[in-house]
Amino acid sequence: MEILEKKLGYTFRDPSLLRAALYHSSYANEHRAAGIRSNERLEFLGDAVLGFVTAEYLYAKHPDLPEGDLTRRRAALVCEESLHEVAQALDLGSCLQLGRGEEQGGGRHRPSILADATESVFAAVYLDGGMDAARGLIHRVLLDKEREEQVEERRRDYKTELQELVQRKSDQLLRYELTGSSGPDHAKEFAFRVTLNGAEIGTGTGRSKKEAEQSAACAALEHLKNEK
Repeated sequence: MEILEKKLGYTFRDPSLLRAALYHSSYANEHRAAGIRSNERLEFLGDAVLGFVTAEYLYAKHPDLPEGDLTRRRAALVCEESLHEVAQALDLGSCLQLGRGEEQGGGRHRPSILADATESVFAAVYLDGGMDAARGLIHRVLLDKEREEQVEERRRDYKTELQELVQRKSDQLLRYELTGSSGPDHAKEFAFRVTLNGAEIGTGTGRSKKEAEQSAACAALEHLKNEK
């Protein structure tokens, strides 16, 4: 817990709140007799705290953006992928309390579990130190300039950009092909290549087929732009 507190940049007055944030439902179910409750209620609260702090941040940072753009940016910043990345940076997986089945099934590395635990930790800090403490943590681990740029980059649809670029000429055949996959089921990585009229113009990898296709399309765009 002390190591995690250092990574969070916050010391709990009530350490039991941090422990409670790390109890997955599978662990709580196996320890009902001990009165242990899962972190699901904390996750609910943390989601609300995160949503408010993120909305506040975007509202102040982008005074000219309309509501729709602010909403999309907030959704991207607080999505499972972003929270999973925060959890990885904090090494939250090593601190989770999981049931035997979830442990054996790779739950310590499951993005959804790690994202939920991140929200639970936000709630624990809020309950222990108030909104200022929670706001400070969320800014430190999530709402920095680099993070927002990463989110904006993820929102780009490279496949559509590539399709539009290729369609400027007639009779162009663009195709995506799965070339392999590796890793255990809970942490699989896929590899794709994209060809134009049968010639390879880009390759990419990702944790999902969609992500790998986008990565390949990004590489293909760079390839085609450098050809000009």
